[in-house]
Amino acid sequence: MSTAETMVVPAVRRDLPVPSPPRQFVAVLRAEWTKLWSVRSTIWSLLVTIVIIVGLGALFCAARVARANRLDPGDLHNFDPTGFSLNGIFLAQLAVGVLGVLVISSEYATGQIRATFGATPQRNVVLVAKVVVFMVVVFVVGLVACFAAFFIGQGILGGTTKFHHASIGDPGALRAVIGGAMYLSVLGALGIGLGTILRRTAGAIAALVGLLLILPILVNFLPSPWSTDISKFLPLQAGNNVFHTAKLSSTDLSLWVGFAVFCAYAVASLAVGAVLLVRRDA
Repeated sequence: MSTAETMVVPAVRRDLPVPSPPRQFVAVLRAEWTKLWSVRSTIWSLLVTIVIIVGLGALFCAARVARANRLDPGDLHNFDPTGFSLNGIFLAQLAVGVLGVLVISSEYATGQIRATFGATPQRNVVLVAKVVVFMVVVFVVGLVACFAAFFIGQGILGGTTKFHHASIGDPGALRAVIGGAMYLSVLGALGIGLGTILRRTAGAIAALVGLLLILPILVNFLPSPWSTDISKFLPLQAGNNVFHTAKLSSTDLSLWVGFAVFCAYAVASLAVGAVLLVRRDA
């Protein structure tokens, strides 16, 4: 009787190559780019942003020309043609902010966020990728819209000799046009931050509208000088000078200090959101 010897072949362990952090981040960027453009709300919101910036800017400029003969000398002297043609940003910012909220809150609503974190366990990497992709997209779209609004608006304002219309080479004009795109881009990051903190679309949008539009109204009811001292640090008042060329009043923050304060709101919301993103369950 022979004993059969069983030969055991050791299993060969083949570890899958781990991508380097830069390659992993690029892969997450591509995933977020695909997700951003896979929903209709992105295209519609960006189209609405362009229409509002260009359309309202042209409408405001046409109304200004129609009233040119009835303006007093003070209005004519303080008129800011560049900022006036970009006034559509005040309404367009809501479309950008809401879309920023939806970038992350919609994933919580559908449960897709679990699959996202399953593919990329480093949650803050996902958040950074969302912010980078969205800010770049909004900046490019905002830049196109602001340039179009500027040239169309100045063409309309050139129809009267009552006041000066700007050219892109005028002091501060190019900065204001680019500043409009920068403002919208940072506002989109603020929307993502609020969406990350609250995780509910309705609540995050309410917080965004309250911070931008409702809070300044409430602050105006405070006695002076509290109202003036506080209002200049609110996000809308601090940030909007970057897309205007008018001379700042003595109570306003300087141009880039105000924009830095505006950016600080976005950074703070994202920082809080990043901490909560790691600590809370998906």
